Amino acid sequence: MRKTQIRFPDPYVPTAILVVQTAFLGDVILTLPLIKAIRERFPHARLDFLTIPASKNIAETLPYIQQLWLYDKHGKEKGIVPLIRLIRRLRHGKYDLAFVPHRSLRSALLVTAAGIRIRIGFHNSAGKYLFSHLVPYHKGMHEVERNLQLLNPLGGAPEGKPYPELFFTPRDHATVSDWLRRQGIGGEQPFVTLAPGSVWATKRWPAAYYSALAQRLYAHGIVSILVGGPLDQDLADRIQHRAGPAVRNAVGQMSLRQSALLIQQSKMLVTNDSAPLHLGVAVRIPVVAIFGPTVPAFGFYPWGPHDQVIERKELDCRPCGIHGGHRCPVGTHECMLELKPERVFMSVLTKLKELGVIPSHREQP
Repeated sequence: MRKTQIRFPDPYVPTAILVVQTAFLGDVILTLPLIKAIRERFPHARLDFLTIPASKNIAETLPYIQQLWLYDKHGKEKGIVPLIRLIRRLRHGKYDLAFVPHRSLRSALLVTAAGIRIRIGFHNSAGKYLFSHLVPYHKGMHEVERNLQLLNPLGGAPEGKPYPELFFTPRDHATVSDWLRRQGIGGEQPFVTLAPGSVWATKRWPAAYYSALAQRLYAHGIVSILVGGPLDQDLADRIQHRAGPAVRNAVGQMSLRQSALLIQQSKMLVTNDSAPLHLGVAVRIPVVAIFGPTVPAFGFYPWGPHDQVIERKELDCRPCGIHGGHRCPVGTHECMLELKPERVFMSVLTKLKELGVIPSHREQP
């Protein structure tokens, strides 16, 4: 790792700061503690955030930032000409400090071409030679902690174990309350949320397994509510068709914030290794995460006090990729298919009993 090229004055007081995170939604959620820590470190600086359109619903209510930049790099702003336009717009922001947790070359180019003097990123970034300061990317660390390490050149990360925070509007609360009322769910009636979707096919626990889990929970008086985005609707419909009255389907009917608020009102979230996992952590709900092609060692696991990861540790083919894939590279998908519904149900049941949701003396039906 090269030496720092620019020395900070003491005290260092930036006037305008930009944070760039244009990876997946889960990565954006795990960047929120860094944004909050930057605001606490520099309370009087202008703090702006550049992210993807898919994250707008989460980022637009953040109280830490002044301006939200949206970059549709895979859509209408794909290509070099929109990139140049964005760089010109960023130059008008007159930023003097940038934090770039995203390890892409494009993100490093953005802050460099925008004329930002202090540019802090990870040492394994594809654009590492474009940063003024490099920070080690520790593979054995949770992503939240890794992102906070970007503050090390400025005195270090805050102490403690910070969680992402989400901020809801009165409309969010009204929407979720009305939806639950229409479903006949209210008062103290317990329910769990299930997030069966993922961009990557190999990360999805089978739909039939989610249906079986929901039916087993329903036998204990627990309704399951499916959450997810519009792309998950066909999958959710299959699960609901199999599970019948055990399941209510909220997939595609709510915004990200509203889905997170629905998760918050549940007793537990059962999810694949995908963005809803991080929503569950952000709203402090116990999370049971099902990991197949990926592993917790990558640093994207749930880390609340009641969270749990279920996986097939003994498989030599795991992990087969950092993101998962569209098909199993060895053709068996054993990492998911051999995680039978009974195993997940017993883990969920045990946790619900520990939390007092289900009486510990109740016999298994």
